[in-house]
Formats: sequence, structure tokens, C-alpha cells
Amino acid sequence: MRPYRLLYPMRTYLVVAGRGEEANVMAADWVTIVSAEPFMVGVAVAPERYTWGLIKKHREFVISVPDLEMLDDVWIVGTRHGPSKLRETSIELVPSKAIETPSIGNALANLECRLVDERTYGDHTWFVGEVVGSSYRRDAFSGDSPRLEAGFLAHASWTDFVTFEEKIHRPSE
Repeated sequence: MRPYRLLYPMRTYLVVAGRGEEANVMAADWVTIVSAEPFMVGVAVAPERYTWGLIKKHREFVISVPDLEMLDDVWIVGTRHGPSKLRETSIELVPSKAIETPSIGNALANLECRLVDERTYGDHTWFVGEVVGSSYRRDAFSGDSPRLEAGFLAHASWTDFVTFEEKIHRPSE
């Protein structure tokens, strides 16, 4: 057992980087919020990934939230390399609001990020981006809460993904 697997299941995201014909999408589980004000998110990307070079070059990226209907696309972009793989998917790249890197039109949500920091830790680079724009599907969120029936994905193990049950658990007070 790889010790990092003890932290799974983890939410699965898509990272978009690049522009035009070089635009690429990769799957990533290692994504988190690093600041609320200003709103910043971080993602770990290995230097051998095509997306790593695009983030370094353009200094921006998009974190997209896929749903269960995008599972086959998540698998393709997570296991194949380079922008040509997008022809095998149903991913719809659309213009972002605040940056030149496209967003994913059929995702549940998109966070448009400008790179503010990067650090190398072991075999990955931790990219931190300030969120400067966003979009989301209205049917996937209610107020400030996700609608669990929208099919948010989590990665359980190699080929196993789960969604969240529609039951809410609250602590007793």
C-alpha cells in the first residue's frame, strides 16, 4: 500500500492549461483551497506532464469540476498524454471569463486561476493560483452548497470512482 493512498477517496478534478491548439486537460486528485481571501487554490503536477509546461509558459490554469457523466473523459485525460487525446472525449472547451486558458463547458464548475506561486516538493510542483473568474452549472449548486445528486466525482482507487450519497450527516450538539 502506498501511504498516500491512505488519504483516498479524494475529489477528482480536471486541470486545463494552454491556449488554442496546445490546450490540454489532465485529471488531478491533488487539488485544494489554500486561501479564502484572496481565494486561491493549489494543484500538484508532475514535471513530466504536458500540462506542467503549459502552466509554466502561460502562468494560468483552470480547475474544472467533472460529474459522473464525464467519467470516461476523466479516464482518457488522466491516462493519455498531450492535447490530441481531447479528440477522443466529449469535453467542450469554451472561453473563460477572465483568462485566456479555456474552461470546460460541460463541467459542473470552473475556477479560472492566475499563477501566483510555484514550489517543487519531491516529484511534483505545487502550483498556486488566485481565482480570478468562475462559472458553474446552476443545477449543481444551491446557495453555497453543492447538490450531491449532481454527481460530483471522487477517486477511490486506480479504476474506481464514487459519487456522494444524497444523505447529509451532521454532528450532534
